[in-house]
Amino acid sequence: MLWLKAAHIIFAVTWFAGLFYLPRLFVYHCETTDAPGYARFCSMERRLFRIMSIGMAGTLGFGLWLWLAYWPMQAGWLQAKAALALALVVYHHWLLFLMRGFVNYHNQRSARFYRLINEVPALFLIALVVLAVVKPGTP
Repeated sequence: MLWLKAAHIIFAVTWFAGLFYLPRLFVYHCETTDAPGYARFCSMERRLFRIMSIGMAGTLGFGLWLWLAYWPMQAGWLQAKAALALALVVYHHWLLFLMRGFVNYHNQRSARFYRLINEVPALFLIALVVLAVVKPGTP
């Protein structure tokens, strides 16, 4: 069971690294004016998205495996953690949508916007770690 937890954490760290870095790349992408630089950022974002998608898949896969291993655990903290993980999947795919906007030259958002959304994963991370470690509502 500890190996499953370790794998879950390793993939989560990989996923979060990408979630923290991709919006930062968007900030720099917004500020790029030359065509080679623009193409370079598209390439960097695409590669990063692939790696972070592997992290997402591993996190969700091992998380589901852990949940099934502890079944029928119906703790509220675990359900809240699962809901946050699903919301993070939505955020992940929203980043894909934004990335495609850059690829198609349709970005209409500012660097400031991307700096703001760069803080979203930190909020998720705090909530997820508190739920996993503190397990609120558990005696």
